[in-house]
Amino acid sequence: MDSHVIDLRSDTVTRPTAGMVAAMMAARVGDDVYGDDPTVNQLQAVVAERAGKEAALFMPSGTQSNLAALMAHCERGDEYIVGQLGHTYKFEGGGAAVLGSIVPQPIEHDPDGSLPLAKVAAAIKPHGPGLGVHFARTRLLCLENTFNGKVLPAGYVREAAGFAHGKGLSVHLDGARVCNAAVAQGITLAEACAPFDSVSICCSKGLGAPVGSVLAGSREFIVRAHRWRKVLGGGMRQAGFLAAPGPGPCQRRAAGQGPGRHPGTHRRRASHQHGVREVPGAPLPAPGTALEGARDPGPDRTVGAAGHPPGRERGGHGRVRRGGEGLLQGEVMPPPRQPDLT
Repeated sequence: MDSHVIDLRSDTVTRPTAGMVAAMMAARVGDDVYGDDPTVNQLQAVVAERAGKEAALFMPSGTQSNLAALMAHCERGDEYIVGQLGHTYKFEGGGAAVLGSIVPQPIEHDPDGSLPLAKVAAAIKPHGPGLGVHFARTRLLCLENTFNGKVLPAGYVREAAGFAHGKGLSVHLDGARVCNAAVAQGITLAEACAPFDSVSICCSKGLGAPVGSVLAGSREFIVRAHRWRKVLGGGMRQAGFLAAPGPGPCQRRAAGQGPGRHPGTHRRRASHQHGVREVPGAPLPAPGTALEGARDPGPDRTVGAAGHPPGRERGGHGRVRRGGEGLLQGEVMPPPRQPDLT
């Protein structure tokens, strides 16, 4: 990509810092399939502690982390309740059904990204002799925070988890960017994760590391997930080279040095949105989003060079071109890429 382009399509397109590369090169490694990679073990311990969980497991990707979680919670023929636009349902290849024989029960989101509890209640199937034999057994509720850049209200999260637990369901969080949600709400990571039985946290998104996710939960849960990681092909040998960049951001928070760069990231995003608002016809993110970039304006909206700050031209969806040519006056922005699917 052009070195003069700041790529704002997603936080997944970031590149490791020099410090991260140095950590990777200096990493102490072992065979993680046997559990003796010290760098992986360190990352798992740090994330478990920060998330307030008993144990954690390093995964190659968020997709595999979520899938291993679903398979650890559910048996073949069980059902999980999920949002119609949730990543585990729509953007992760249908793995729960294809590989886990788990039946998804999608329901529509409310505008704030939450799943209405009345719809959740209506989706829970009876189980047992009689009518219950006709249905897949409902075992799990899966939420996502942040959802399309929106932070789920903390009160709703507690209420939803309490309701699900009251119905005998476990609750999993696709928390790829839960660190961003915690910072936006002014709470700790442990507080953000507390209502959930399991949580998947991506190192390669808001935390800035190049590869990997970490799944956290009870020790018993992680034992089950560890087996499914191996079955899914996620058992890696000297994985410490991949895990090495991860402990840095987590350890800074563990040492009480604050939430790292997340507040600054949020401020820059708000500043970027404010600047875009001043551009005639520019697309705007939905209100209330934490880190959502500009959206496709559609065929009836245009973006021109007029109105941009001097020397800074918009150069396509999610990109700011410094000193570049930008878009021609009246040129329609190209459609955005699909959201990150990892």
